[in-house]
Amino acid sequence: QLQFVESGGGLVQPGGSLRLSCVASGFTVDHYTIGWFRQAPGKEREGVSCISNSGYSIDYVDSVKGRFTISRDNAKKTVYLQMNSLKPEDTAVYYCAVAGVQFRPMCVMTTHDYIYWGQGTQVTVSS
Repeated sequence: QLQFVESGGGLVQPGGSLRLSCVASGFTVDHYTIGWFRQAPGKEREGVSCISNSGYSIDYVDSVKGRFTISRDNAKKTVYLQMNSLKPEDTAVYYCAVAGVQFRPMCVMTTHDYIYWGQGTQVTVSS
């Protein structure tokens, strides 16, 4: 059974850091692009970052460039999102998701390209 387990969220002060983890199971994770998305109250879900199966293609939404870093460890079936210099506007539920196409060379962050989603982890940035 395909499954994601996200962890690492929490409450942090502005300027602080968190590292989110997404552990996958039930499929050959190293064949697929993985994406991180977030959804704030009253807003649409947006793509934050993505990483191709090989790790060679990485992308970020402009608002997090230079602050967030995505990485993956295929041996551990885990994708990470290191978040530094956090801002109140980063507050949201963060989700990881798997893209629907294997071995896609370039990752994308459009939600309709992703077919399975984790349960989400809350990130709150507040003083």
